[in-house]
Amino acid sequence: MQDKVLSFKEMCAKFDVTPRTLRYYEYIELLSPQKEGRARFYGPREQARMTLILRGRRFGFALEDIRKWLMIYENEGTTAQMREWINLADRQMVELAEQKKQLEDTMAVLKSLRDATAQSLD
Repeated sequence: MQDKVLSFKEMCAKFDVTPRTLRYYEYIELLSPQKEGRARFYGPREQARMTLILRGRRFGFALEDIRKWLMIYENEGTTAQMREWINLADRQMVELAEQKKQLEDTMAVLKSLRDATAQSLD
């Protein structure tokens, strides 16, 4: 991982997030940048956390679950964090499977209605 410290603007650009998102993640204590006056600086720790936050969001995890998961590392260490990751991943896979089933059911109904409408035009 890079040892480079990023400014607020560089952090937004590197992770392709809006300033509002970055400020919000700080507000809900997902990130704790170094502050010098009004300027914020993000070191390797905060950049790694941002990578994990965005990965978690991509998988559909709630921000509160991500925040708790990140806190486990600080309070209990890597092993406890990995165990909790497995639990979170298992729960999320069940949720995603249900969403997939609902989406497939909706697509089947839509296709059926579309085909019936197309047939009525023939």
